[in-house]
Amino acid sequence: MSMSERKTIDLEQGWDFMQKGIMKLKNILEGLPEPQFSSEDYMMLYTSISWLATHNYDHGLECLIPKLITVMHQRMMNKDTYHGYSTYWGKRKVLPSLREKHDEFMLRELVKRWANHKIMVRWLSRFFHYLDRYFIARRSLPPLNEVGLTCFRDLVYKELSGKVRDAVISLIDQEREGEQIDRALLKNVLDIFVEIGMGQMDHYENDFEAAMLKDTSAYYSRKASNWILEDSCPDYMLKAEECLKREKDRVAHYLHSSSEPKLLEKVQHELLSVYANQLLEKEHSGCHALLRDDKVEDLSRMFRLFSKIPRGLDPVSSIFKQHVTAEGMALVKLAEDAASNKKAEKKDIIGLQEQVFVRKVIELHDKYLAYVNECFQNHTLFHKKGGSEKLSDEAIEETLEKVVKLLAYISDKDLFAEFYRKKLARRLLFDKSANDDHERSILTKLKQQCGGQFTSKMEGMVTDLTLAKENQTSFEEYLSNNPNADPGIDLTVTVLTTGFWPSYKSFDLNLPAEMVRCVEVFKEFYQTKTKHRKLTWIYSLGTCNISGKFEPKTMELIVTTYQASALLLFNSSDRLSYSEIMTQLNLSDDDVIRLLHSLSCAKYKILNKEPSTKTISSTDYFEFNAKFTDKMRRIKIPLPPVDEKKKVIEDVDKDRRYAIDASIVRIMKSRKVLNYQQLVMECVEQLGRMFKELKCLYILPPYPVPSDDFVSMPVC
Repeated sequence: MSMSERKTIDLEQGWDFMQKGIMKLKNILEGLPEPQFSSEDYMMLYTSISWLATHNYDHGLECLIPKLITVMHQRMMNKDTYHGYSTYWGKRKVLPSLREKHDEFMLRELVKRWANHKIMVRWLSRFFHYLDRYFIARRSLPPLNEVGLTCFRDLVYKELSGKVRDAVISLIDQEREGEQIDRALLKNVLDIFVEIGMGQMDHYENDFEAAMLKDTSAYYSRKASNWILEDSCPDYMLKAEECLKREKDRVAHYLHSSSEPKLLEKVQHELLSVYANQLLEKEHSGCHALLRDDKVEDLSRMFRLFSKIPRGLDPVSSIFKQHVTAEGMALVKLAEDAASNKKAEKKDIIGLQEQVFVRKVIELHDKYLAYVNECFQNHTLFHKKGGSEKLSDEAIEETLEKVVKLLAYISDKDLFAEFYRKKLARRLLFDKSANDDHERSILTKLKQQCGGQFTSKMEGMVTDLTLAKENQTSFEEYLSNNPNADPGIDLTVTVLTTGFWPSYKSFDLNLPAEMVRCVEVFKEFYQTKTKHRKLTWIYSLGTCNISGKFEPKTMELIVTTYQASALLLFNSSDRLSYSEIMTQLNLSDDDVIRLLHSLSCAKYKILNKEPSTKTISSTDYFEFNAKFTDKMRRIKIPLPPVDEKKKVIEDVDKDRRYAIDASIVRIMKSRKVLNYQQLVMECVEQLGRMFKELKCLYILPPYPVPSDDFVSMPVC
């Protein structure tokens, strides 16, 4: 019957015609012998539906939609009629075929039925495209494709999703136990949970993922409770790392990508977070043992695992700190024991012990710095504070504020001030200060905390450096305007005010001829600035850059003025004895030993020594080492440091005597006559802010004074 032969078509007759096409589609999907749709078949169905829709607009459209939905329902339910319309679909309907299967067989049937249903919905949407495009769109109704998926969700998915979820989780657990499963099948099943949401993930998350994550936690909780008792820390970590790797692999093969962070978090929590302390503190295999036994690979694995859990590195870094501190303190204890050993009375023996201690400390630092870089990926938690991370200006200010507040708890503030002044002097003179603004900032805070007298010398030091730079600029201008005053070498002189700076040793070093001209030129310049000040040269603080012409290559050496003076002696002599060097330089034994040791026995052997021992003796001879070389073209040769702690304490004790004397005078000038005990109490009150320990011998006369006697101020 051609559509052109009739102007109208009865709805019931038209529907019967369309059902034949739908039956053909059903047979194809069921695998029954049925030829595929030809283009003529497709066009006939499409045209028939369009004809019905346009020529029965008032009644036909309202009826076609329910009929179409009925077809989809009948496809899934075990029913053969709907409102009297016969729609035979065969004996195997979707729900009955799924209800009779279980486990993996049910999953395979579900995947097959879902694929067929999507095909049927897609074809029906094509047949009814006219309705979908005009009628449904104008009525703001859901598209037919969405209606088809909703039918499957309401009639099949809602009934079976729980069974499907349990079957999938069971297969996942089987795979975790080492069994082979069909990963492609799980991928197809889980795609149903995603697709049924039609753009939303709520069905996947609520109907599958939540239960899967709960099962994952329970599974690994059981495993961890056994492993933590049976396995060593390295073996446990190997298992944990392998589990995490396999879970990531599952996500890649069949779970949705959004599950990965949630899944790994569950595994990390059960395997690592719950048993972190127990694992790290295992007696014979925990973190302490791994550090003790240099288990670099295991420590690297520990960092990788615990860096992934919240604050997981805190206990690792804490144990690392304890271990390094313990090893460092063990070295200190050995050094203390050696220093107190009565057999080690000679200076050269004690010096050797100190060298060994320093070398051991450096080796310890290098060893654990390598751990920080290689095992712990240079993470800031494993560095000392401020050593590996650059703080912002605000953070530095906050830190300085806290440091100054701690000063309130220090009893001997004057001792702190002297040590701080020594350190500040070295930073300023050798350009080691990280930031001049921060130096001024902390001085301001110290002044607010302890008063102007506390920081007056230190503030003077900072001011001196500013004036010294201006003075150097004037000196350079002087040289440019007076060609005859050229010193022959680049010269920088820092002029300091004596009262502000710590006291330094000043020997009359016999300068080499090359340096004498420099001193004379600067003196001439300084006399043009002022005639009322005397310059005292502190050669111990000077540095020189000299050119060493060695046979392999010429190198630049950065040395102290003392070292430079010693090396320049070898320009005119091939071989010099200890006594000759000492005489020509006019230095003390201690200074000569230090500088010759740095040049012949330390890292850089610029001089060859006879005999070839590691200590300096007054009978030694020295020659220039023409064969010396190094991979660098510019090297710094340091002098061994001098422990100035004892001298600082002695200087502070002297200052305290003067402070006590001044306090007594102030008190007695105001009181005239005072009980001795009261005098002591008032002295303590005046000076207690700077130091607590008042040695009474400073305020006692040369004879005993009873506590109830009075002290009187003589009339001048």
